[in-house]
Amino acid sequence: MTLSLWLSLLAICLLGAMSPGPSLAVVAKHSLSGGRWHGIVTAWAHACGVGFYALLTLLGLAAVLHQSPLLFSGVSYVGAGYLAYLGFNALRSKGGVAAKLAQGQASTLFGAGRDGLMISLFNPKLALFFLALFSQFVAVGNETSSKAIIIATPLLVDGLWYTLIASILSYPKVLAALRTKAQLIDRLSGVVLLGLACRVVWLA
Repeated sequence: MTLSLWLSLLAICLLGAMSPGPSLAVVAKHSLSGGRWHGIVTAWAHACGVGFYALLTLLGLAAVLHQSPLLFSGVSYVGAGYLAYLGFNALRSKGGVAAKLAQGQASTLFGAGRDGLMISLFNPKLALFFLALFSQFVAVGNETSSKAIIIATPLLVDGLWYTLIASILSYPKVLAALRTKAQLIDRLSGVVLLGLACRVVWLA
């Protein structure tokens, strides 16, 4: 893979990672309620899901979702249900930032990783994203090294981007200011997650 082609791949991955969505809401939630390490674990668990979809694209399995509307819809509805579950919990402050702070407890690292991984795995739009944009890279990625780069680049970009987000949100001064608005953050994230769930169902 040439440097110019890799830079194109890098740019696409950066744009994908930086697009606001449920992933950002979940990383923010665990960063605020549990601290930096909870946010980082969420970030890298999410990145593993991204890497998994990149691998599926290379194997050609992402095309199955694209060609099987029923399977795609089923995965979409499961993902929408999980988003709605997180959204309702945030609105009711059960399992959200405000509830965790009020109880003086944080979610476990396992819970943070689970949420990060599930948010990415139950997002079949990721498979279509890779299928639509990676075709040019897969076509020239016959060597083992090129395939490794195609998988590693989105995984590392996603993990590093959300690690940066988690680090910023857990910075003491930023964290202190945001924690005073914990209930408002819960309400906003709940509305965003429910809105995204409705959007997934509408487009499924």
